[in-house]
Amino acid sequence: MAINKTTSLSASKRHEILEDMRDHQVDLLVIGGGITGAGIALDAASRGLRVALVEMQDFAAGTSSRSTKLVHGGLRYLKQFEIGVVAEVGKERAIVYENGPHVTTPEWMLLPLYAGGTFGKFSTSIGLRVYDFLAGVKKSERRSMLSAGETHKREPLLKKEGLKGGGYYVEYRTDDARLTIEVMKKAREFGALAVNYARVDSLKYDKNGHLTGAMVRDVIDGKKYAITATKVVNATGPWVDELRDLDGSKSGKTLRLTKGVHLVFDQSRFPLRQAVYFDTPDGRMVFAIPRAGKAYFGTTDTNYQGEIDRPRVTKEDRAYLLKAANFMFPKLKLADSDIESSWAGLRPLIHQEGKDPSEISRRDEIFHAPSGLISIAGGKLTGYRKMAESIVDDVVKRLAEEGAKSGVGACCTKDMPISGGDVGGSDNYSRFVAGKKQAGIMKGFPAADAEAMAKFYGSNVDSLFALMDDERELQWAERNGLPLSIAAELRYAMDEEMAVKPQDFLVRRSGWMFFDIDSVRKWGDNVIAAMAERAGWSEEQRGEYSAEVTRLIADAVEA
Repeated sequence: MAINKTTSLSASKRHEILEDMRDHQVDLLVIGGGITGAGIALDAASRGLRVALVEMQDFAAGTSSRSTKLVHGGLRYLKQFEIGVVAEVGKERAIVYENGPHVTTPEWMLLPLYAGGTFGKFSTSIGLRVYDFLAGVKKSERRSMLSAGETHKREPLLKKEGLKGGGYYVEYRTDDARLTIEVMKKAREFGALAVNYARVDSLKYDKNGHLTGAMVRDVIDGKKYAITATKVVNATGPWVDELRDLDGSKSGKTLRLTKGVHLVFDQSRFPLRQAVYFDTPDGRMVFAIPRAGKAYFGTTDTNYQGEIDRPRVTKEDRAYLLKAANFMFPKLKLADSDIESSWAGLRPLIHQEGKDPSEISRRDEIFHAPSGLISIAGGKLTGYRKMAESIVDDVVKRLAEEGAKSGVGACCTKDMPISGGDVGGSDNYSRFVAGKKQAGIMKGFPAADAEAMAKFYGSNVDSLFALMDDERELQWAERNGLPLSIAAELRYAMDEEMAVKPQDFLVRRSGWMFFDIDSVRKWGDNVIAAMAERAGWSEEQRGEYSAEVTRLIADAVEA
């Protein structure tokens, strides 16, 4: 195996990584840098395969930053009798949590029960008990049933009329984009070569029509790189059929894209105490979840045929969700003007004739093309690790059958902490954060910032604290008017998480665009100036990237 020229996901090393991909054949080329692609890269690289991954946008820029941000066990699939899905994703969510407590945390969920509603008290009690069993829920997180009084006490905003009680059970909240980035960084530790803003323009074949790689274009500067690979996996999410079309193998089962929209409110306007999962008057299920001083609400589930790279929140989406929110929380009288931010994401589901969007199975499937292209479609965020295991098992089997690679080991990601997850396990996470908070204070960071950074970055936080040891970095922060904590996060995002554009940091590395849009407005220009200086952008680039941020703010707040 060739020695990698870089050991980090640095934006400044993108050309070197692309040259490494071009100059040395890889065992596996993964196309797509969402959570599925990142999981496949980690699984394959940790087994010893030489792996390259290319993503035409930023990592996690598609579905993997626009989900409901839950690693959940799929209670709704029990309602649809998809027992296998419930059992698998229920067990996987605990694995995802244990391997990355800094990006995933338990969230107690309240399921209110109403007269005439979808869920009855007895059936819910039995359903949640079965759910606990199938998902292997640990004793401390098993469900309990609440009276009407107890249910309303846990969330006083709930409508009282017809309330019969509630179910109380645990789900897991995550930061989907950061989960993807942390998995990608872990794959890099095992030698995987990964680059964002690198688009597959065409596929390469031998004289027998077998796929041998791809021609990749750097979207930033237009340079092209021919990458040779023994196997190619299409993990492009909503774009899976487009790549199958490019391969000439789009036949049989195809994707059906559905759109999910979420609205964000400040807690001062939507003072939600407790995460709530409830059925709407039209029989769908939606979430209301408190997070970092905000409450977010969703989701919709409608067929989608627009621009894949820019799904938009419409007035109809906002109206539907506001109606649902006011139905369950009538005292609030939420209006369009109360929405602070929003996002729309696409679900790449496998088409099932005659089914409504909410009824389509979330199961994943693997497609094999005559050319050798392997595509993965469907599935859920929660099951990303298991999906990756299945794909890489398939790749390894085919490599061995073709005599291209033998002796490759089995999957080893089940008990593997992702990047930032080396905190001594979930039980030790709080002690870890307390210790690192003190270390940050000693370095000169304000106590609140030090604690927030330790929680957010886990065992990688020392790399951010190191900012205080470099006078040049301190001067860079001061010149661009950035507080030390933001400067440390921005520097780390560029040097270790391949943040190339301002939007990469403002949307996906920090999460500000969705959950702290005021910080985007307050610090956005400073971030752009600091990145421009560090990366040496031209005035034209700076103007282009600034315009992108302005457009994304408009997408988040307007319909």
